[in-house]
Amino acid sequence: MSDNSYIHRLHTGSAGKPILVVLHGTGGDENQFFDFARRLMPDATVLSPRGDVSEHGAARFFRRTGEGVYDMADLARATDKLTNFVKDIAVDCGAGQIFGLGFSNGANILANILIEKDLFDAGVLMHPLIPFRPKPNPALSGRRVLITAGERDPISPKDVTQALADYFTGQGTDLSLEWHPGGHDIRPNEIEAVRRFFEA
Repeated sequence: MSDNSYIHRLHTGSAGKPILVVLHGTGGDENQFFDFARRLMPDATVLSPRGDVSEHGAARFFRRTGEGVYDMADLARATDKLTNFVKDIAVDCGAGQIFGLGFSNGANILANILIEKDLFDAGVLMHPLIPFRPKPNPALSGRRVLITAGERDPISPKDVTQALADYFTGQGTDLSLEWHPGGHDIRPNEIEAVRRFFEA
């Protein structure tokens, strides 16, 4: 591959089929969603990178200075790096559309790429936290986004999640929003919502 700057797992699917990029949460790794993604889209190429930032030994995709406080310069660095990495792998594998799925920190970097770059055709954001006002992006019009979240999530508060959903709706995105009554944990109704999203 033309860019090996992330430790990653890769399953090369059928040429012309989508590539599904899966992005772990803080403390996860390239194994967290790899098998799940293979089951979701058996014919697709699956790419699962490991975040290149260590926070007390826990892998992340970008740095933060406190809970919910992002190092914005490092977020910009990570956004550019991951965008280029995914583009190169997609070209090398002859992939068609580019889909993404991220949880927690992985959802945050995926959301920022959606906001900043014209890359992903569709994305699933599981328990994202975007604690800033995103810039307008007309390229999001018509693209599909699913947000899943917990109504009592102490890490990704409900009002901040709703603000992100409203942002995507305001950009003309085809947005779906799936809640569960718990916190920062993945529940069965979220998994079913993700399955429906990728079957559509």
